[in-house]
Amino acid sequence: MVRKSVAICCAIFLALAILSVSILRASSIRYSFLPTPIQTLAASETDINIDYVLPYPGRVLPDHPLWAVKALRDRLWLLVSVNSSRKAELYLLFADKRLASSKILFEKGKPDLAFSALTKAEKYLELARLKDEENRKEGMDTRQFLTRLVNSALKHREVLNEILEIAPEDAKPEIIKIESYSRDVYKDTRDTLNSLGMPIPNNPFNGD
Repeated sequence: MVRKSVAICCAIFLALAILSVSILRASSIRYSFLPTPIQTLAASETDINIDYVLPYPGRVLPDHPLWAVKALRDRLWLLVSVNSSRKAELYLLFADKRLASSKILFEKGKPDLAFSALTKAEKYLELARLKDEENRKEGMDTRQFLTRLVNSALKHREVLNEILEIAPEDAKPEIIKIESYSRDVYKDTRDTLNSLGMPIPNNPFNGD
């Protein structure tokens, strides 16, 4: 009887997982850009180097058959995280990992999947900022996280500039639009750090 109940529970879980993966695939936004030959950045284009290391995105990228399962795992991870500080950290982790994934996919000549990953990366970065703001309103000390967030925003700017060098021409205007996420996150986080009397990292980008 116990084995039968376990088997039924496993079957239900598997069915829900398959259904969730199907929904994720059906609801994902699809882009179509013309591929361009892979280019190598000149030394002058890599002068900016923000002191922030992006996490390794793993082997399962958006072009992998198991990506939908990994994306579902991330959503469930966020769903079950009841600690507000941990949730902000997860948003930042997913933002950084998807940014790294996006660059790899652009380098592999898969701009459609790369742009989708880039869009999600910048939205996760904004969610990390919003969650931190919410945590501070609840009286949490988030100064350490703010320092990581402001450096991450600058790193996103750096990588976005590198991506612009290898992206298809018709994708570049959309990438430039997306850059507003990291720019705004930097400005808001910078102002918050300043109000707290915290040190602010140097911003090497013009126009901010």
